[in-house]
Amino acid sequence: MADQLIRAIAANGGIRVVGVTTTRLVEVAKQRHQLSYVATAALGRTLTAGLLLASSMKRPESRVNIRVKGDGPLRGILVDAGLDGTARGYVDNPQVELPPNAESKLDVGAAVGQKGYLYVVRDVGYGYPYSSTVELVSGEIGDDLTHYLMNSEQTPSALVLGVFVGADGVEAAGGLLLQVLPKAAQDEALVSTLEARLSTLTGFTPLLRAGKTLPQIFEELVGDMGLEILPGTQLVRFNCPCTYERMLGALKLLGQDELQDMIETDDGAEAICHFCNEVYIANSQQLADLITELKQEQAQS
Repeated sequence: MADQLIRAIAANGGIRVVGVTTTRLVEVAKQRHQLSYVATAALGRTLTAGLLLASSMKRPESRVNIRVKGDGPLRGILVDAGLDGTARGYVDNPQVELPPNAESKLDVGAAVGQKGYLYVVRDVGYGYPYSSTVELVSGEIGDDLTHYLMNSEQTPSALVLGVFVGADGVEAAGGLLLQVLPKAAQDEALVSTLEARLSTLTGFTPLLRAGKTLPQIFEELVGDMGLEILPGTQLVRFNCPCTYERMLGALKLLGQDELQDMIETDDGAEAICHFCNEVYIANSQQLADLITELKQEQAQS
């Protein structure tokens, strides 16, 4: 089944629920970056979270950037996700591998580290982007982003993320974002009930691996609270807008002297997109053409 995102409300609009499956998306990221097991889980959780955070934005071009910088061997994660359902990202050390943690799960917290920062930038499609920074709580991504939502956006939230990686690749990945909106935040009984139900969740991927659909998961959590699944299932996918033309444009910014040095030293140039690991190669003639374009532009200015 294709990866998808669905939205719902409950408690007369006082509760917002968003769920997303990202199994294929995370597998594509794993293959493109040749990720280890724990790096797949770390990047997969962050890609999933990016889509969940972007889902509440309004303009089609809106995007969210999440950067995680910890003191663990993974070093860092960067994810870019949009309201349009596309996401891309990478980790600084894709080959790092660690033993399972005490719960026999991939030790994302140790890979990321518990000391460091989480940076979130929301580009709403106009004006200056909004940025926030919080300290890492556990390095497990879900806890850290829940902390961000509570402290930077003042929204009581629960974020459940999961990636299950087997010998043959990513078997299940996805996440759930549940938020109590201001109109319901004062209802202590409602909030307590939600907290109790969420505490029973042992993870998100076990539900997916058991064959549960997103609507079924929603029903189990808030089905008795006036659940209303909103129309419009959205497909999500790994996508990077890098192109050969953009690569040539970036090389052109280096200037005539640097381009000439590439021709004489390397007989061309190679560029790799950090986000998707796509390799672009420009030969010496193409670099010479860029130099000619720069000279023409200089003569016209």
